[in-house]
Order: sequence, then C-alpha cells, then structure tokens
Amino acid sequence: MRTDLIRKTALTAAGLAFTGGAIAGPVTAAFAAPTTKPATQTQTDRKGHNERELGVRYEAQPNFYYCGPAATRNALSVQGKNINVDDMAKEMGTTEAGTNSINDITPVLNKETGKNDAYRSVEISTPDADTKQTDTLRADIVKTVDDGRAVVANIAGTSVDTDGNAHSYEGGHYISVVGYRDNGNTVKIADSADPNTASYWISVEHLADWIATRGYATS
Repeated sequence: MRTDLIRKTALTAAGLAFTGGAIAGPVTAAFAAPTTKPATQTQTDRKGHNERELGVRYEAQPNFYYCGPAATRNALSVQGKNINVDDMAKEMGTTEAGTNSINDITPVLNKETGKNDAYRSVEISTPDADTKQTDTLRADIVKTVDDGRAVVANIAGTSVDTDGNAHSYEGGHYISVVGYRDNGNTVKIADSADPNTASYWISVEHLADWIATRGYATS
C-alpha cells in the first residue's frame, strides 16, 4: 500500500465539519441512524453524449468512521446491489481510525461487481491536481458512469459545490461519484456523511483538487 501517497482517512472531531462550520459536541451526534432514501434520479440516457446520472439507493453512514464502507455501498447500489456495510467494513479493515486507503476499497468493489478488473485504483499524488490529472479523472468518471458504475473517491479538505455550498472534511472522507453533465466537467456526488446533503454537483476541477494526495476507484 502506498501510504506515502494515499493518506489515512480518519474522521476526527477536530477534522470533520459540514457546511456552516465545525460540529459542536460528539462527532457521532452528527450522524442520524442509517437513512435509506428512494433514488431521486433514475438512470438516464446521455443527451448528446454529454450527461448521465445513475440511480442511487442512498444510505447515510451509521457512525463517523464508516464513510468508506458507506460510500462503497452507495456506489454498488447503482448496480442494484445491497451489501451490508458491516460486512464491507470487515473486508476493508475499517476501524475507528477510518479506512486506510482507496486500495482497500477497490478489491471490495471488484468482488461485489463480480469482475476482478471492474475497478482499479488511481492516485493523484501531488498536493494539487494538474491539467493532465484532471483530464484523466474526467475521462475516468465518464467511462465508469457510462459502464453503469459509480466512482469511489478518497478526499480531504474543503471544496465548494456548484450552488456555492462548502463541504469540509479536513480529516478525510470517502464519497461516490454517480453522474456527470457538460461532458464530465460537472459531476454528481453521493455523500454518506449527512442525509440532509445527500447529493450535490461539483466541478471536476474542484473534485480533482479534493482528491489530491489521495486516490479514487474507477473502471
């Protein structure tokens, strides 16, 4: 495992914040019981080959350190699968320190997809993504979504969505990418951290910088 390039993703009381500022009180209070929401979007044909969204059976993570298993569960739900997050957490080696890296998630995605090469891990090892890395991420998201699968990304820091809302995970987090528009220049996120902000759109440039120093699982 390249721990020098892909850092651990523990969500700590000091590191985890949502839009509007840091959480007051215990971190676990920020998470409701697992909430399953019917998919608000359906899988749609690409309009002019420049957009597509996948249907997600969304579920929030049950605690502050299950973002890896929860993001993977949400990603697999677009394939019609419903895998128990506790089982996936065991396979990923998830502890209260989080899930170590995207390299622990990719094998689980492959196993549950039923193909050893359905997913691969891609690293963005630099502090900020350059143009080539951003272009690669865009192409990977479009290909994966067109294949009917979601991307799982390991992120850290703060980014802003297309509505101007900030999403802050200084200690690290995992999210799913479940759609794109504008030829992949804007991508849709399924975020297990808070059911009140279960999904949002973000520019691929912002997402690439969010992933920087970490990695993502893609077709």
